[in-house]
Amino acid sequence: MREKLSVIYTEDKLPRQEKRFADVSATFEKEFGQKPEHLFSAPGRSEICGNHTDHNMGKVLAAAIDLDIAAAVSKRDDNKVVIASDCFCTSCVDLSDLSVDKNIYGTSAAIVKGVAAGMKNDGFAVGGFNVYEVSDVLKGSGMSSSAAFEILIATILSYLYNDGKLDAVRAAQLSQYAENVYFGKPSGLMDQMACSVGGFVEIEFADEKNPVVTPLSFDFAATGYRLVITDCHADHADATADYAAIREDMAAVAGYFGKSCLREVDEREFMRSLEGARAACGDLPLMRAVHFFEENKRVTAAADALKAGDFEAFKRCIISSGRSSFMYLQNIYSAGSPRAQALSLALCISEKLLAPVGGAWRVHGGGFGGTIQAFVPPENTAEYIAAMEALFGQGCCYQVSVRPKGGYLVK
Repeated sequence: MREKLSVIYTEDKLPRQEKRFADVSATFEKEFGQKPEHLFSAPGRSEICGNHTDHNMGKVLAAAIDLDIAAAVSKRDDNKVVIASDCFCTSCVDLSDLSVDKNIYGTSAAIVKGVAAGMKNDGFAVGGFNVYEVSDVLKGSGMSSSAAFEILIATILSYLYNDGKLDAVRAAQLSQYAENVYFGKPSGLMDQMACSVGGFVEIEFADEKNPVVTPLSFDFAATGYRLVITDCHADHADATADYAAIREDMAAVAGYFGKSCLREVDEREFMRSLEGARAACGDLPLMRAVHFFEENKRVTAAADALKAGDFEAFKRCIISSGRSSFMYLQNIYSAGSPRAQALSLALCISEKLLAPVGGAWRVHGGGFGGTIQAFVPPENTAEYIAAMEALFGQGCCYQVSVRPKGGYLVK
């Protein structure tokens, strides 16, 4: 198992992961009275560049990370999926009925039904299994816990009943279907795609039904840098209106030009029409449109830098992305609570500490609370984490690695 685990975890994390999977296996045996037949892992993800671009058919650069869900699994003879976990009560899902049930929106049972329904519609076999899972992908952390769980279920069904034939891109699309239709959340495809494909991925959403996914071969570990994600403990649960306003503002600008989304708007025409667009839409929507146009270019530039092995150019793209999110997209804090600026403070101190030593920093995910990310030189990591924890509490920092595999059969 160590050899299989070494594919998805760095060497310094192997001892903990060996124990973790052994514990998962032992707990499964206690729960179900038998040893598990298989062990699986499904990762969380980090948005690297492309902040609020996916919902306007833009580009995104994302990466799978080594915070994941670990699961022990055995087949069942009936059509039931029994899920036990360290963080919620045991639940049972009957796959004999794969109809949408709004009464279970927002639950793990809804995700299981949705993934199974999507796979069955595609002609894949589905069936029952017992699973015990533990997760390092914290909810609300900006690392996509729901997408990780969806990819876990898709990977289990693929290996148990289809000889592992479900490809990573299709697994992501079916997981998004489950989240949209069965779970009741109208999410984009970035989260599922990053969790499923693994490594760095550039995703082009110009054709939403057929996104172009380009895996990027880049050895992040060889740079020596640490990817540190800091949870600023700024609750963004009440930021629904702020998120909606970003979409509405971008849609308003696109609509001014007779288009359904900003991806369809010619940037040169936009620049020639600023006066009329401002009169029709207002100031902030125009700045958010500028962010979209420039962020799309940054995704391409960051991906090209990784392809060329130019980590310095990549870091410049990350810093530029973060500045644009702060200044033009304006998703760092809510205008309704201007004195609560935990993310602003985290970014401020990150710049103070990392600019002199060649680091990079930006908002991570949707914003208005949540997390920031930083690329930190190894010799400065302890100091950086200590500063963040002094501000936002012990354990607020997650030091992660980019993981080369998505949904994964460990044993």
